[in-house]
Amino acid sequence: MADAPIPVWLDCDPGHDTCLVWTTGGPDHLPLFPLTAPGPIAQASLPPSVPSRPASLPAPSSPPCPIQSAPCTDAGQGRQTSPGARVTPSRCRPRISTSDAFAILLAAYHPTIRFLGVSTVFGNASLEKTTRNASSILTAIGKAREVPVFVGASHALARPPMHAPTDIHGESGLDGTDLLPQPLVAPNREVPAVDAAAAALRAEAPGTAWVVATGSFTNVAALFMQHPDLVGHIKGLSLMGGALGGGFTPAVMGHVDGMPRIGNWTQFAEFNVLADPEAAAAIFNNKALAAKTTLVTLDLSHQVLTTREVRDLILYGPGHGPGHAHDGQPKTGPGKTTLRTMLVELLMFFAKTYSDVFGITEGPPLHDPLAVAAILTEIGTDNNNKEDAIPFYDFDPLKTTASASSPPAERFDVAVVTEGTYEDAHAGARTGQITTTLLPPGAQGVRIPRGLDIPRFWKVLEECVSRADAANAVAAAAAAAAVAAAGA
Repeated sequence: MADAPIPVWLDCDPGHDTCLVWTTGGPDHLPLFPLTAPGPIAQASLPPSVPSRPASLPAPSSPPCPIQSAPCTDAGQGRQTSPGARVTPSRCRPRISTSDAFAILLAAYHPTIRFLGVSTVFGNASLEKTTRNASSILTAIGKAREVPVFVGASHALARPPMHAPTDIHGESGLDGTDLLPQPLVAPNREVPAVDAAAAALRAEAPGTAWVVATGSFTNVAALFMQHPDLVGHIKGLSLMGGALGGGFTPAVMGHVDGMPRIGNWTQFAEFNVLADPEAAAAIFNNKALAAKTTLVTLDLSHQVLTTREVRDLILYGPGHGPGHAHDGQPKTGPGKTTLRTMLVELLMFFAKTYSDVFGITEGPPLHDPLAVAAILTEIGTDNNNKEDAIPFYDFDPLKTTASASSPPAERFDVAVVTEGTYEDAHAGARTGQITTTLLPPGAQGVRIPRGLDIPRFWKVLEECVSRADAANAVAAAAAAAAVAAAGA
């Protein structure tokens, strides 16, 4: 019998944070729906045990947070859970980018994750666009009726809105393809995202739920500010954001305006942290939460490049990726499925902008799925679970000796520069920069991995694409049968 999934941070209970996707580990055998299913868009339902307005949860308290809430009308179907599903909760609040699409895919189809829901946040585009993008991605992968979407923060805790420019993610925030379907299910606007997240997390057993964040940290900071008891309740928090530079890893950090940078947005700052530095500071200054946090920085993600071989693997499936001969020539022809073509088109749009804007030409780095993958370092001891695990390395290889059986794990204090405006940051100020202090061995702090098993990551990600393909094929066959029966 397979072991129950184990969160990545068993040794030091690190946490993580950003685009919150609520998940609990385990295979989901849920009804699947075709991308072109007829009928009106249904209102996304709350996770099980979450009432329309949880009576046990107070109204948002001071300090206020910019979580949008609006009335809605339609009632949707409740999410079902398969019998015997393995449980490893996790939650993620995404601002959607091409990278977020893969984060949602990994959370939705990894066999040891049970996806609780998505809450959106401002970032690569306006909140309205990122929310629609999240719903479109879930529709494309056949999970629109199973994974509810909630509308989160439209701007930072104490700053005006800031969005990524259209030369990075396009006008919609998710440009590069015309294959994204119309959302099958509308987002839930009745319950504030933070309240929905809190209720979903409390419904899980203590010490099991993960929060995964891949956008600005506003929703996550608001979650733990308004519901501080959840710090002790969750298993961990996984964040994608920040950059260290200075040789923390051998990754190429790229260039902006012809100048070498630490960050990807200014000389010193990465976008997710700069978008709301006060939110980031609130997380890292909370020592109990910091001790449960894993931070995936650009120093790690810039090692995970979408090379030509990787693009072939995603587009055509196994047998066409890394380690397979191509006679020096790129493979051509249509993708194996529409979903694969859509995903690679998104990557290619991202690749061009990374080359044009940052000077990274081998292939674009894939950031956000790493925050999901970071919870999969040790998910069990049986052979099946081992194949689904993705090892991450939280030690300095330069300080590791050949005789060391277990390299010492590193933990850090993390500080955020909050002084200055967005304009100051673009003028050269260090606003949004993160700095770290290495803690003594055994001390609890933020986990910042320096590396991971990159081939295993791409293998596991492609397997999730294959599962989505299979789900869409079943849904399409069911839709065709229903049409045939109706016409008989």
